[in-house]
Amino acid sequence: MPRANEAVLSAGVDVASQPSSKRSPLISVSALLCTVTIAVNFMLGPLLPLMQSQFSIGVSAATWVLTAMSLGSGAGFVLIPRLQDIVDDRTMLLWSGVLLTAGALIPAIADTYPALLVGSAMLGFGSAAQMLPLGFLRRHLSGASVATAVSVLIMATGTGVVVGMVGGGLTVKYLSLSTFFSILAAAFAATTAALLAVVPRSRPASSARIGVWGTAWMIAWVTLVLLAMAQISVWGNVCYLILAIGVVAGVAWVLAQRRSTAPVFDLAMLKRPYATTACVASFLFGAVDAAFVLLVTYYTQSPSEVGYGYGTDALGTSLLMLPFALTMFISGKAAERMVQQGRPGVVLAAGAALCGLGLVWLAFAHDHTWQYLVGSALVGLGSRAGYSGSFAVPQLVVDENQAGMASGIPATAMMIGAAFGAAVTTTVLSLAYIPEVPGVPQPHLYTVGYLIAAAFPVGILAATTVSSARHPGAFKALMAQAA
Repeated sequence: MPRANEAVLSAGVDVASQPSSKRSPLISVSALLCTVTIAVNFMLGPLLPLMQSQFSIGVSAATWVLTAMSLGSGAGFVLIPRLQDIVDDRTMLLWSGVLLTAGALIPAIADTYPALLVGSAMLGFGSAAQMLPLGFLRRHLSGASVATAVSVLIMATGTGVVVGMVGGGLTVKYLSLSTFFSILAAAFAATTAALLAVVPRSRPASSARIGVWGTAWMIAWVTLVLLAMAQISVWGNVCYLILAIGVVAGVAWVLAQRRSTAPVFDLAMLKRPYATTACVASFLFGAVDAAFVLLVTYYTQSPSEVGYGYGTDALGTSLLMLPFALTMFISGKAAERMVQQGRPGVVLAAGAALCGLGLVWLAFAHDHTWQYLVGSALVGLGSRAGYSGSFAVPQLVVDENQAGMASGIPATAMMIGAAFGAAVTTTVLSLAYIPEVPGVPQPHLYTVGYLIAAAFPVGILAATTVSSARHPGAFKALMAQAA
């Protein structure tokens, strides 16, 4: 979900004020959309064992469900935010809602493994609709109303994570897959109906056109990168070739976009103070979160008979990580206030430091429940502050008609970063197994994994330091000029 602040949203041009009767419904449906689209990203992971049992498939086949969702997200985060700028809000909300509802209905009705893969890809694509509220709130609210709306959306982010993490675990215990997907489809349908009933009709924010070839090219290289990272533990060295092809295609795409008359993203935005740093930070915070979730999940769900682990189920693991979600409510507002004051570097650095502290703590203290509660709280505080800065900076440097594009760039970086963090963690945990129990990592690899994950925040601190040295006071001056 885009994270922004009052300065971000009120800096847009020609923002129309709405009557007070529209304010509360707009805020409510925005929070609802963000909650359900973020929740679905955290629900499918705990369901993998149930999928294996129901469809009689192996671990590799089950992980393709998450891979399909990841690849769908790659296309969605490229297309949906950008299309929002050139198509009216209600149309994009309708398309996204139909896609999400269909993505849940297909596995609910067909109840087969191929249907599950198709539905997961569609759900991944549609989940990028979490980017839409910032655009239509910028167009239909102003002033203090916008600040209130963003506060609600911040809470919706944490709520979505909680609902997703706990909901997936509860499903494993009490529901069948078809029932789960039926409920999900009903939730998406109801959310879409509420959005169409409340969001006003509007003209497209931008008259610019989007280059079809450039869009297809970007989706292709992003897909190659995500596919290589998702399958690195299965395909081995082949993934390095796929990754190399994806990276080369991405570099070529950037060069082509600079000369394009209809670019997918306006890369000139990255030349503005802290914009590139914000995208780098978004990538690395995504890597932190993915590494953290995987390490906690694998360790706590390992049976104690192997010499470590709790042997807990998906619900138990989710409850251990609840502080990670709940602390997101705390740090966001303070972070946004500091960005508004022209200090994004402080926000990004503080978020990185908290994440690093939490990961180092867990590297040496992960044998007891209370240690996970402390570590997940620290990582949650840090990543939430970091995302606030990462998504607010691009919004601050563009006009209202580029709101979707400004959220799409850091969102795509975050998604690729999450895939990178998951790939690195999976590789580390597969370096050595317990001899008597093939497939179960040696316990010391969790310490190694947490320490490697702690290097990601160090990268954020380095990027922030470089940006502060190159543009001293530039962002604060830009904010003063906008005010």
